[in-house]
Amino acid sequence: MTLTTAPLQTLHADFHDLTLDEALLALRQRFDGRIAFSTSLGLEDQVITDAIFRNDLDIEVFTLDTGRNFKETYDTLDATRNKYGKPIKVFYPQTAAIEHYVTLKGINALYESVGNRKECCTIRKIEPLNRALTGAQVWITGLRATQSSFRADMGLFERDEQRDLVKFNPLLNTTTAQLWGYIRQYDIPYNKLHDELFPSIGCAPCTRAVAVGEDERAGRWWWESHNQECGLHDGTRNPLKKAA
Repeated sequence: MTLTTAPLQTLHADFHDLTLDEALLALRQRFDGRIAFSTSLGLEDQVITDAIFRNDLDIEVFTLDTGRNFKETYDTLDATRNKYGKPIKVFYPQTAAIEHYVTLKGINALYESVGNRKECCTIRKIEPLNRALTGAQVWITGLRATQSSFRADMGLFERDEQRDLVKFNPLLNTTTAQLWGYIRQYDIPYNKLHDELFPSIGCAPCTRAVAVGEDERAGRWWWESHNQECGLHDGTRNPLKKAA
């Protein structure tokens, strides 16, 4: 299914004022193909996972295990599975690719150059994500506009041209306070690193706590200048912005 700017505008108008529960239900009714939600088990993603499972929606939930996650992230995965009794599909990197990279460059080569770090992200995150989204019609994400300047320019609905699918960002305009409200209201399991000033949690070698007043993603790849993204969302195009 190929959507042009006009249908995306229609989707934006139809979904703009819906609650999260209403939006996910409407999305399932609007699209007849496979809908997949990628969770990193962070605060935003736990809220979306809860809405999917609590409403028993036919939306696939999956996560990427890069092999270098925090213990607290695995604890969150277990707690989520135990609470809802629903499957969360796990995608792993290709073993041969990791073996080649680490043998050739070393386990911590990501700190040595941007090129090495991007190669590591490609092996551990982007390639598994591409496999996970193969055949999907819609990709749901937990992106929020306040997380970074890059994400501030995103739309509620977008085109991922590299993967030829529609991307839906239902929490785009949700505040951190609202997220914590969801967590408390529905007693949602969450990553305990959030209590230790980790608003954005990725691989352990690539994530640190942030200082008060820093951007939420300032703790990601902090040794690089002005970088807060790994490349998962590079294929996104927001035609509503271009059309304006």
